[in-house]
Amino acid sequence: MNSEMLAKVRDEAGFIAALDQSGGSTPKALRLYGIPEDAYSSEAEMFDLVHAMRRRIITSPAFNGDRILGAILFEMTMDREIEGMGSAEYLWKVKRVVPFLKVDQGLAPEADGVQLMKPMPDLDALLARGIGKGVFGTKMRSVIKLADPKGVAAVVDQQFDIGERILAAGLMPIIEPEVDIRSPQKVEAEAMLKAGILRRLEGIPEGQQIMLKLTLPSVDGYYTDLVAHPKVLKVVALSGGYTRDEANAMLARNPGMVASFSRALTEGLSAQQSDAEFDAALDASIAGIFAASMA
Repeated sequence: MNSEMLAKVRDEAGFIAALDQSGGSTPKALRLYGIPEDAYSSEAEMFDLVHAMRRRIITSPAFNGDRILGAILFEMTMDREIEGMGSAEYLWKVKRVVPFLKVDQGLAPEADGVQLMKPMPDLDALLARGIGKGVFGTKMRSVIKLADPKGVAAVVDQQFDIGERILAAGLMPIIEPEVDIRSPQKVEAEAMLKAGILRRLEGIPEGQQIMLKLTLPSVDGYYTDLVAHPKVLKVVALSGGYTRDEANAMLARNPGMVASFSRALTEGLSAQQSDAEFDAALDASIAGIFAASMA
Protein backbone atom coordinates (compact mmCIF):
# COMPACT_ATOMS: atom_id res chain seq x y z
CA MET A 1 0.00 0.00 0.00
CA ASN A 2 1.41 3.39 -1.03
CA SER A 3 2.58 5.09 2.19
CA GLU A 4 2.38 8.63 0.75
CA MET A 5 -1.22 8.07 -0.31
CA LEU A 6 -2.04 6.52 3.06
CA ALA A 7 -0.60 9.53 4.89
CA LYS A 8 -2.60 11.92 2.72
CA VAL A 9 -5.92 10.17 3.40
CA ARG A 10 -5.13 9.80 7.09
CA ASP A 11 -3.66 13.21 7.89
CA GLU A 12 -4.77 15.85 5.39
CA ALA A 13 -7.96 17.90 5.15
CA GLY A 14 -10.39 17.21 2.35
CA PHE A 15 -13.04 14.87 0.99
CA ILE A 16 -13.37 12.13 -1.62
CA ALA A 17 -14.92 12.81 -5.00
CA ALA A 18 -17.07 9.95 -6.30
CA LEU A 19 -16.66 9.89 -10.10
CA ASP A 20 -17.67 6.25 -10.53
CA GLN A 21 -21.11 6.29 -12.14
CA SER A 22 -21.40 2.99 -14.04
CA GLY A 23 -23.66 1.46 -16.68
CA GLY A 24 -26.98 1.89 -14.88
CA SER A 25 -26.39 5.37 -13.47
CA THR A 26 -24.55 6.92 -16.44
CA PRO A 27 -27.61 8.05 -18.49
CA LYS A 28 -28.97 9.93 -15.45
CA ALA A 29 -25.58 11.51 -14.75
CA LEU A 30 -25.33 12.67 -18.37
CA ARG A 31 -28.91 13.96 -18.37
CA LEU A 32 -28.20 16.07 -15.27
CA TYR A 33 -25.08 17.33 -17.06
CA GLY A 34 -27.22 18.51 -19.97
CA ILE A 35 -26.71 15.60 -22.38
CA PRO A 36 -30.03 13.87 -23.20
CA GLU A 37 -30.25 10.18 -24.08
CA ASP A 38 -30.98 10.94 -27.74
CA ALA A 39 -27.51 12.56 -27.99
CA TYR A 40 -25.84 9.14 -28.21
CA SER A 41 -26.79 5.91 -29.92
CA SER A 42 -24.57 3.28 -28.32
CA GLU A 43 -23.04 2.34 -24.99
CA ALA A 44 -19.60 3.17 -26.38
CA GLU A 45 -20.71 6.72 -27.25
CA MET A 46 -22.32 7.06 -23.80
CA PHE A 47 -19.09 6.08 -22.05
CA ASP A 48 -17.08 8.44 -24.28
CA LEU A 49 -19.36 11.30 -23.21
CA VAL A 50 -19.19 10.48 -19.51
CA HIS A 51 -15.39 10.15 -19.72
CA ALA A 52 -15.28 13.61 -21.29
CA MET A 53 -17.34 14.90 -18.36
CA ARG A 54 -15.03 13.27 -15.82
CA ARG A 55 -11.94 14.48 -17.66
CA ARG A 56 -13.33 18.04 -17.60
CA ILE A 57 -13.89 17.79 -13.83
CA ILE A 58 -10.48 16.27 -13.06
CA THR A 59 -8.49 18.67 -15.27
CA SER A 60 -10.30 21.76 -13.93
CA PRO A 61 -8.07 24.08 -11.88
CA ALA A 62 -10.71 23.82 -9.11
CA PHE A 63 -10.04 20.09 -8.74
CA ASN A 64 -6.82 19.33 -6.85
CA GLY A 65 -5.34 17.85 -3.72
CA ASP A 66 -5.70 21.03 -1.68
CA ARG A 67 -9.34 20.20 -0.90
CA ILE A 68 -9.79 16.71 -2.36
CA LEU A 69 -8.20 13.67 -0.72
CA GLY A 70 -9.19 11.07 -3.27
CA ALA A 71 -11.36 10.22 -6.25
CA ILE A 72 -13.28 7.02 -6.93
CA LEU A 73 -13.01 5.86 -10.54
CA PHE A 74 -15.16 3.55 -12.66
CA GLU A 75 -13.13 0.68 -14.17
CA MET A 76 -13.41 2.09 -17.70
CA THR A 77 -12.14 5.47 -16.44
CA MET A 78 -9.11 3.78 -14.90
CA ASP A 79 -8.43 2.14 -18.26
CA ARG A 80 -8.52 5.46 -20.13
CA GLU A 81 -6.10 8.36 -20.27
CA ILE A 82 -6.20 11.99 -19.15
CA GLU A 83 -3.72 14.35 -20.80
CA GLY A 84 -1.73 11.36 -22.10
CA MET A 85 -1.42 9.63 -18.71
CA GLY A 86 -3.42 6.81 -17.16
CA SER A 87 -6.32 8.33 -15.19
CA ALA A 88 -5.11 7.06 -11.80
CA GLU A 89 -1.53 8.14 -12.51
CA TYR A 90 -2.73 11.61 -13.58
CA LEU A 91 -4.81 12.01 -10.44
CA TRP A 92 -1.87 11.30 -8.15
CA LYS A 93 1.12 12.73 -10.02
CA VAL A 94 -0.52 15.89 -11.39
CA LYS A 95 -3.34 16.62 -8.94
CA ARG A 96 -2.10 14.89 -5.74
CA VAL A 97 -5.48 13.19 -5.45
CA VAL A 98 -5.49 9.55 -4.27
CA PRO A 99 -7.14 7.16 -6.79
CA PHE A 100 -9.69 4.55 -5.73
CA LEU A 101 -11.41 2.01 -8.00
CA LYS A 102 -15.06 0.91 -7.94
CA VAL A 103 -14.86 -2.91 -8.01
CA ASP A 104 -18.45 -4.11 -7.61
CA GLN A 105 -20.37 -5.31 -10.65
CA GLY A 106 -23.70 -3.82 -9.61
CA LEU A 107 -26.54 -4.91 -7.38
CA ALA A 108 -28.39 -8.23 -7.17
CA PRO A 109 -32.22 -8.24 -7.02
CA GLU A 110 -33.72 -7.29 -3.66
CA ALA A 111 -34.13 -10.04 -1.06
CA ASP A 112 -34.65 -9.77 2.73
CA GLY A 113 -34.98 -5.98 2.38
CA VAL A 114 -31.50 -5.52 0.86
CA GLN A 115 -29.62 -5.66 -2.40
CA LEU A 116 -26.36 -7.56 -2.14
CA MET A 117 -23.58 -7.11 -4.66
CA LYS A 118 -23.57 -9.33 -7.73
CA PRO A 119 -20.85 -12.01 -7.82
CA MET A 120 -17.35 -10.76 -8.70
CA PRO A 121 -15.64 -13.73 -10.38
CA ASP A 122 -12.87 -11.54 -11.86
CA LEU A 123 -12.11 -9.58 -8.68
CA ASP A 124 -8.54 -10.84 -8.20
CA ALA A 125 -7.60 -9.92 -11.77
CA LEU A 126 -9.24 -6.50 -11.39
CA LEU A 127 -7.35 -5.83 -8.16
CA ALA A 128 -4.06 -6.79 -9.81
CA ARG A 129 -4.84 -4.46 -12.72
CA GLY A 130 -5.69 -1.66 -10.32
CA ILE A 131 -2.41 -2.10 -8.47
CA GLY A 132 -0.57 -2.01 -11.79
CA LYS A 133 -2.23 1.27 -12.67
CA GLY A 134 -1.41 2.91 -9.35
CA VAL A 135 -4.72 2.65 -7.52
CA PHE A 136 -4.58 2.97 -3.71
CA GLY A 137 -7.94 1.48 -2.76
CA THR A 138 -11.33 0.22 -3.85
CA LYS A 139 -15.00 0.91 -3.31
CA MET A 140 -18.01 -1.42 -3.47
CA ARG A 141 -21.67 -0.69 -2.81
CA SER A 142 -24.67 -2.63 -1.57
CA VAL A 143 -28.03 -1.20 -0.47
CA ILE A 144 -30.16 -1.68 2.65
CA LYS A 145 -33.84 -0.80 2.21
CA LEU A 146 -35.42 -2.31 5.33
CA ALA A 147 -34.33 -3.14 8.87
CA ASP A 148 -34.34 -6.88 8.22
CA PRO A 149 -31.82 -8.61 10.54
CA LYS A 150 -31.04 -11.36 8.04
CA GLY A 151 -30.62 -8.94 5.13
CA VAL A 152 -28.49 -6.41 7.02
CA ALA A 153 -26.22 -9.18 8.35
CA ALA A 154 -25.82 -10.54 4.81
CA VAL A 155 -24.80 -7.12 3.51
CA VAL A 156 -22.26 -6.56 6.28
CA ASP A 157 -20.76 -10.05 5.96
CA GLN A 158 -20.48 -9.86 2.16
CA GLN A 159 -18.84 -6.42 2.36
CA PHE A 160 -16.33 -7.47 5.00
CA ASP A 161 -15.56 -10.88 3.45
CA ILE A 162 -14.63 -9.19 0.17
CA GLY A 163 -13.01 -6.25 1.98
CA GLU A 164 -10.64 -8.65 3.73
CA ARG A 165 -9.64 -10.12 0.35
CA ILE A 166 -8.95 -6.60 -0.92
CA LEU A 167 -6.84 -5.81 2.16
CA ALA A 168 -4.88 -9.03 1.63
CA ALA A 169 -4.17 -7.94 -1.95
CA GLY A 170 -2.56 -4.76 -0.61
CA LEU A 171 -5.34 -2.25 -1.30
CA MET A 172 -7.50 -0.11 1.00
CA PRO A 173 -11.17 -1.16 0.80
CA ILE A 174 -13.96 1.39 1.11
CA ILE A 175 -16.91 -0.64 2.40
CA GLU A 176 -20.21 0.96 1.32
CA PRO A 177 -23.39 -0.56 2.78
CA GLU A 178 -25.74 2.27 1.76
CA VAL A 179 -28.97 2.73 3.71
CA ASP A 180 -31.65 4.02 1.32
CA ILE A 181 -32.61 7.55 2.41
CA ARG A 182 -36.24 6.73 1.52
CA SER A 183 -36.35 3.68 3.81
CA PRO A 184 -39.33 3.76 6.19
CA GLN A 185 -37.03 2.02 8.70
CA LYS A 186 -33.88 4.12 8.20
CA VAL A 187 -33.16 4.69 11.91
CA GLU A 188 -33.62 0.99 12.77
CA ALA A 189 -31.56 -0.11 9.76
CA GLU A 190 -28.71 2.21 10.77
CA ALA A 191 -28.71 0.73 14.28
CA MET A 192 -28.47 -2.81 12.87
CA LEU A 193 -25.80 -1.75 10.42
CA LYS A 194 -23.59 -0.11 13.03
CA ALA A 195 -23.83 -3.16 15.31
CA GLY A 196 -22.87 -5.41 12.40
CA ILE A 197 -19.92 -3.22 11.41
CA LEU A 198 -18.60 -3.13 14.97
CA ARG A 199 -18.88 -6.93 15.13
CA ARG A 200 -16.89 -7.42 11.93
CA LEU A 201 -14.26 -4.80 12.77
CA GLU A 202 -13.14 -7.11 15.59
CA GLY A 203 -11.96 -9.56 12.93
CA ILE A 204 -9.73 -7.07 11.08
CA PRO A 205 -6.11 -7.92 11.96
CA GLU A 206 -4.31 -5.62 14.41
CA GLY A 207 -2.48 -2.85 12.61
CA GLN A 208 -4.77 -2.96 9.58
CA GLN A 209 -7.59 -0.58 8.69
CA ILE A 210 -10.53 -0.26 6.34
CA MET A 211 -12.61 2.72 5.24
CA LEU A 212 -16.38 3.07 5.50
CA LYS A 213 -18.77 4.92 3.19
CA LEU A 214 -22.10 5.39 4.92
CA THR A 215 -25.38 7.18 4.33
CA LEU A 216 -25.68 10.41 6.32
CA PRO A 217 -27.34 9.18 9.53
CA SER A 218 -30.76 10.23 10.83
CA VAL A 219 -29.27 10.75 14.31
CA ASP A 220 -26.53 13.38 14.28
CA GLY A 221 -23.14 12.04 15.34
CA TYR A 222 -24.37 8.45 15.18
CA TYR A 223 -21.15 7.12 13.65
CA THR A 224 -18.72 8.95 15.96
CA ASP A 225 -17.57 5.65 17.49
CA LEU A 226 -16.78 4.31 14.01
CA VAL A 227 -14.84 7.51 13.17
CA ALA A 228 -12.74 6.96 16.33
CA HIS A 229 -12.31 3.19 15.85
CA PRO A 230 -8.63 2.16 15.54
CA LYS A 231 -9.41 -0.18 12.66
CA VAL A 232 -11.16 2.53 10.60
CA LEU A 233 -8.96 4.87 8.55
CA LYS A 234 -11.79 7.20 7.54
CA VAL A 235 -15.58 7.34 7.52
CA VAL A 236 -16.93 9.07 4.42
CA ALA A 237 -20.52 10.00 3.69
CA LEU A 238 -22.56 9.42 0.56
CA SER A 239 -25.15 11.98 -0.49
CA GLY A 240 -27.67 9.26 -1.40
CA GLY A 241 -30.11 11.48 -3.28
CA TYR A 242 -30.09 14.46 -0.92
CA THR A 243 -29.45 17.80 -2.64
CA ARG A 244 -26.00 19.26 -2.11
CA ASP A 245 -27.32 21.85 0.36
CA GLU A 246 -29.17 19.16 2.35
CA ALA A 247 -26.17 16.80 2.29
CA ASN A 248 -23.74 19.55 3.33
CA ALA A 249 -26.00 20.62 6.23
CA MET A 250 -26.31 17.03 7.48
CA LEU A 251 -22.60 16.35 7.04
CA ALA A 252 -21.68 19.45 9.09
CA ARG A 253 -23.66 17.96 11.98
CA ASN A 254 -21.55 14.77 11.90
CA PRO A 255 -18.02 15.75 12.99
CA GLY A 256 -15.28 13.43 11.80
CA MET A 257 -17.16 12.24 8.71
CA VAL A 258 -16.07 13.72 5.38
CA ALA A 259 -17.95 13.73 2.10
CA SER A 260 -17.74 11.23 -0.72
CA PHE A 261 -20.42 12.77 -2.90
CA SER A 262 -21.24 11.90 -6.51
CA ARG A 263 -24.42 13.60 -7.74
CA ALA A 264 -24.18 16.34 -5.09
CA LEU A 265 -20.63 17.13 -6.29
CA THR A 266 -21.65 17.53 -9.94
CA GLU A 267 -24.96 19.31 -9.22
CA GLY A 268 -25.10 22.50 -11.29
CA LEU A 269 -22.42 21.46 -13.80
CA SER A 270 -23.43 21.48 -17.44
CA ALA A 271 -21.92 20.50 -20.78
CA GLN A 272 -23.23 23.82 -22.12
CA GLN A 273 -21.19 25.94 -19.68
CA SER A 274 -18.07 27.75 -20.86
CA ASP A 275 -14.85 26.59 -19.21
CA ALA A 276 -14.90 29.69 -16.96
CA GLU A 277 -18.52 29.04 -15.92
CA PHE A 278 -17.84 25.34 -15.39
CA ASP A 279 -14.71 25.96 -13.30
CA ALA A 280 -16.53 28.55 -11.17
CA ALA A 281 -19.48 26.21 -10.55
CA LEU A 282 -17.17 23.30 -9.68
CA ASP A 283 -15.07 25.51 -7.41
CA ALA A 284 -18.20 26.61 -5.51
CA SER A 285 -19.37 23.00 -5.20
CA ILE A 286 -15.99 21.83 -3.91
CA ALA A 287 -15.75 24.78 -1.49
CA GLY A 288 -19.14 24.01 0.05
CA ILE A 289 -18.48 20.29 0.39
CA PHE A 290 -15.01 20.91 1.81
CA ALA A 291 -16.39 23.32 4.42
CA ALA A 292 -19.06 20.82 5.48
CA SER A 293 -16.46 18.05 5.68
CA MET A 294 -14.24 20.14 7.92
CA ALA A 295 -17.06 21.38 10.21
